[in-house]
Amino acid sequence: MAPARIEQEVARAVSSAADAADAYSRALEAIAATLGWDVAAAWEESERATVLRCTALWAAPAVDAGFLDLTRAIVLAPGEGLPGAVWASGQAQWVADASSDERLPRREAAAAAGLHAAVGFPVRSERGVVAVIEGFAAAAQAPDPELLERLEVVGAQLGQLIERRRAELSGDAVQRRHRATLDASLDCVIAMDHRGAVIEFNPAAEATFGYSGAEAVGREMADLIVPPDLRERHRAGLRRYLETGEPTLLDRRIEIEAMRRDGSRFPVELTITRIDVPGEPVFTGHLRDITERLRVERELRESRARLVHASDDARRRIERDLHDGSQQQLVSVAMTLEAAAGSIASDPEGARRLLAEASAELREAIGELRELARGIHPAVLTEGGLEPALRGLATRSAIPARIESVPSARYPAPVEAAAYFVVAEGMTNAARHADGASAVAVSVREDGELLLVEVSDDGPGGAGAGGGLRGLADRVAALGGELEVESPAGAGTRLRAEIPCGS
Repeated sequence: MAPARIEQEVARAVSSAADAADAYSRALEAIAATLGWDVAAAWEESERATVLRCTALWAAPAVDAGFLDLTRAIVLAPGEGLPGAVWASGQAQWVADASSDERLPRREAAAAAGLHAAVGFPVRSERGVVAVIEGFAAAAQAPDPELLERLEVVGAQLGQLIERRRAELSGDAVQRRHRATLDASLDCVIAMDHRGAVIEFNPAAEATFGYSGAEAVGREMADLIVPPDLRERHRAGLRRYLETGEPTLLDRRIEIEAMRRDGSRFPVELTITRIDVPGEPVFTGHLRDITERLRVERELRESRARLVHASDDARRRIERDLHDGSQQQLVSVAMTLEAAAGSIASDPEGARRLLAEASAELREAIGELRELARGIHPAVLTEGGLEPALRGLATRSAIPARIESVPSARYPAPVEAAAYFVVAEGMTNAARHADGASAVAVSVREDGELLLVEVSDDGPGGAGAGGGLRGLADRVAALGGELEVESPAGAGTRLRAEIPCGS
């Protein structure tokens, strides 16, 4: 589910709470249901000592009671266990398998309850870290940096909402809402009423757009931060929603351009939600400047492309070097053989020595050629394209290989090279690692603007995606494609690449 949906569910849950404790319980249930957690707990610092205790707990019906009882009873110091580590660092953390992590005092109970993946993130307000939310899931899961980042935002939002709920209950709602909801937010937060006028403009928005909150509130948001060529679309979308109630962009994360006070435009990630309050609609937008992220992504793509081109150039240079070097070495062998032939009648012993010398030189040359030929860009690929190059690979395969389909058309050199080396790596992996494989099948075909390359074997499966496959993935990704490895136990291995071919 989209991160914006998580934030909306938390806001709804907290808004209907009777008090702060009830707000935590409702928020835990909303977060756990949205993310598919089996257990969610809130931890706060004890008023009597610098230790953490579980103050709210939600669990799916089937979760073992022993783990829940231990969670309610255990006391953790800052830095101890997952809640203590998050409290001490102030940052969200991920544990791939809580049942085996030696740092976690509840690991044995987690193992008994069948709980593995664990996530903790801080709850923040203007007072700093005020709580830690901890979640457990049944399946072990690798860390998800994007989810951790969004949970940081949810933690800031939850802290603001909890503080606001406390403030509302204490009669100080306006001041608390401003400080908790806006000041501590990690993103730009801009609220807009049904007329399109700004009603909230947090400090992050002030720093990003160059307006003070006092300058922004009351102005039409379209005039304030929307580039001129996008303003009418923004106004039309608001009118359409007010007339029909049908959202087009609500609760979706989109990338769009925004405009600073000085007129400069920059890319942002935007999520708009409707706040569930009585009366006319009120909308809140969460914006994040993604200029740096896009720059890094662009540089990564360019870097990968440079690496691929440099690798191809290097292979072609090696091909030329082999041609020139091997030719000279073989000429030397030929001259030795000619000398031996000329001395057979007059000096049989000398001829035998020359033949032995030529034989040794030839074996050495063959060994060097075999060693150097690995990975060289094959001349047949450059001259004839994929069809003859792949059929040549199949002929040399250590496992019987069948070319089921391959286009005779020519493609850009980087596309042909990527497809060739995907097939070569698939055959090599089948021969080296697929013990018991008896056949390899290769299929190359066009699908729209994609060249689909598949290499499958009938081995035992269970192959990983390391080694040469990582380099292949980079090569394919540099062309805008994707590489997948499917290797279920007992069902063979399938290597599949989707390569844009521009057809």
